[in-house]
Amino acid sequence: MSDSNPAEIVKPSASAEAPAAPPPAVPKENALWREIKGIAWVLLAVLGFHSFIAKPFYIPSESMMPILLKGDRLVVSKYPFGWSWVSPSFHVFPHWTGRLLGTMPTRGDVVIVTPPGQSDDYIKRVIGLPGDTIEVRGGRLIINNIPVKSEVRPSAMIAVDPNAPCNIDQFPGNLVETSDGREFCRLPIVRETLPNGPTYDTVDLGRSPGDDYGPVTVTADHVFLMGDNRDRSADSRFPLGPPDNGLGGPVPWENIGGRAEFLTFSLDGGASWLNPISWFQSLRSGRAGDSLRGTKG
Repeated sequence: MSDSNPAEIVKPSASAEAPAAPPPAVPKENALWREIKGIAWVLLAVLGFHSFIAKPFYIPSESMMPILLKGDRLVVSKYPFGWSWVSPSFHVFPHWTGRLLGTMPTRGDVVIVTPPGQSDDYIKRVIGLPGDTIEVRGGRLIINNIPVKSEVRPSAMIAVDPNAPCNIDQFPGNLVETSDGREFCRLPIVRETLPNGPTYDTVDLGRSPGDDYGPVTVTADHVFLMGDNRDRSADSRFPLGPPDNGLGGPVPWENIGGRAEFLTFSLDGGASWLNPISWFQSLRSGRAGDSLRGTKG
């Protein structure tokens, strides 16, 4: 009879570690609060960037044709002239005079401006600086008693679309149709060159109330602004409020919200929110990435 040992039964030691207990459940309220705080920080970061660095801007009118069309989207930089009460998005700060780290714009800059006493944003071109005398006679711009160099150029042909309809009340006689049935708004162009060099095209539709103005001397810490669509622009030549809705003369420099830099894209106004395909079909070709500084041909 063979000698055999019974199988040894190994029992767990009393000192062996017990399985770790699961971590306590995080209350749903705390998790939700963390999500809310995370979203809030993101929103604050975006708001801060828009307020103090750069923000997108939408062109709502035709006052800067031909360089800007209704429906254009562009980038506005907030820092080139320093910061003021209009710098934050939605103009949440109370009005104060002057600018933080402020510098004066240059003639020819395209800027965002808030009319005094209002909250809307306009986009115009800087024409006059402190000490300049601005005058318009027969539609021709005069700075410091010297007519600005101007040259009649070939007409601009702007394709007609829902954002550029070439309405008869705004552009009488300017709607033309080509042999292939396409419609265009034919705009008479006068190219101006400012004394410091910037060149840009203006639209001259004929006699209008803004064709004779001034002379007016721009006071300290103010700028004189005009739209490139000279006969369809509510700018420094016209009083504040209805019916003209102008800028009321030279504008305090703290009302300048930033400088227009470049186009990002442009929409013709034909898109439908319910049809995503139409979002791409409404993109205007050739209107992305164009700089809004320097020579404006």
